[in-house]
Amino acid sequence: MAEVKVPELAESISEGSIAQWLKQPGDHVEKGEYVLELETDKVNVEIISDYTGTLSEHLAEEGDTVQVGQAIAIVDENGSAAAAPKAEAPKAEEAKAEPAKAEEAPAPSPAKEAPKAETREASSTQQVIASPAARKLAREKGIDLTQVPVADPLGRVRVQDVEAASNAPAAPAAASKPAPAAKQAAAPVEVNDDRIEVVKMTRRRQTIAKRLVQVQSEAAMLTTFNEVDLSAVMELRSRHKDSFVKTNDVKLGFMSFFTKAVIGALKKYPLLNAEIKGDHILKKNFYDIGVAVSTDEGLVVPVVRDADRKSFAEIEKNISDLAVKARNNKLGLSDLSGGTFTITNGGTFGSLLSTPILNAPQVGILGMHTIKTRPIAVGDQIENRPMMYLALSYDHRIVDGKEAVGFLVAIKDMLEDPEQLLLQG
Repeated sequence: MAEVKVPELAESISEGSIAQWLKQPGDHVEKGEYVLELETDKVNVEIISDYTGTLSEHLAEEGDTVQVGQAIAIVDENGSAAAAPKAEAPKAEEAKAEPAKAEEAPAPSPAKEAPKAETREASSTQQVIASPAARKLAREKGIDLTQVPVADPLGRVRVQDVEAASNAPAAPAAASKPAPAAKQAAAPVEVNDDRIEVVKMTRRRQTIAKRLVQVQSEAAMLTTFNEVDLSAVMELRSRHKDSFVKTNDVKLGFMSFFTKAVIGALKKYPLLNAEIKGDHILKKNFYDIGVAVSTDEGLVVPVVRDADRKSFAEIEKNISDLAVKARNNKLGLSDLSGGTFTITNGGTFGSLLSTPILNAPQVGILGMHTIKTRPIAVGDQIENRPMMYLALSYDHRIVDGKEAVGFLVAIKDMLEDPEQLLLQG
């Protein structure tokens, strides 16, 4: 028998949730074949088997939280797909026979359950006896797992068993001090209104929520605004869009202009391309620009590497490829790691103005917004121009207001005279 374990994923990832088992007990598995999909804080990762044989058992269920290095499945290297279901049959029959014996016995069934659970807990590993999610819930509710009645024919404690035990009227063994507090925390989820749907947050959504709150509590975040006249950019795009597509096989969008303008401004104001580490400032002399992409499961920020060395066409291709991978859930950890500054475009959804939240540990993020034609004073004349509001959120611990305003003005100047983008390198 060989164990399939959660591999090392990335330095910042220590656990994940099982999103989907791709192989079921009894299925034949080849070495290098995908057996499950693991949802982490950043991306979904498909885990492979290092062994060839029959997948004989899952050690964790879909939705369970598992740690790096934890065994999550058993592969019988000597087994075959046909033999596995037969081996399972006697276990199921034995499990069905045990409740029948309990019914024949004169003693009440609860009295029989407790010692059985105790034996179960002592005679097997923690992973097999109870899922990690069930153990976590039991700790939160102050419930002794040995006292939880089990419905699983193989004797494993699951989340629903723990929830049923927590709602049982008589639970003297679990009446410890943590239990009332745990019940109070769980109270908002216990909704007795069929018009309300309770949906568990995905791991990614939980992580996004946690990090956004963390940034707002740890960073001295401030936002400053400006507006930019995009007449020159739109006119340039209009003149070159057809030839650009023919030459580069990609459309000339706005993002390459903004990425180039951001890089030019970062070179003038390098603290916005830095990071705070304790009481030190890490100044980064490279430009890996994160571009926020909205997906069904939440916002992700893939990174355009060395964007300062790329042409407009290369930037457009990179952003397009990363966006497709993000929406198809195919981003790798390397696509998301690092990043020195982030651009987010709420304008694609019609946002007129917003205050973007920092993508920690970065100290700056630029918010783009929808383009609106508005009357603007141009010299002594009033003209209708395509205008966009820009928002820069920054960490005031190392970036002062003067630098933040200067950064936005530099972007505005380059976009209103896009020839500068060619000169700034």
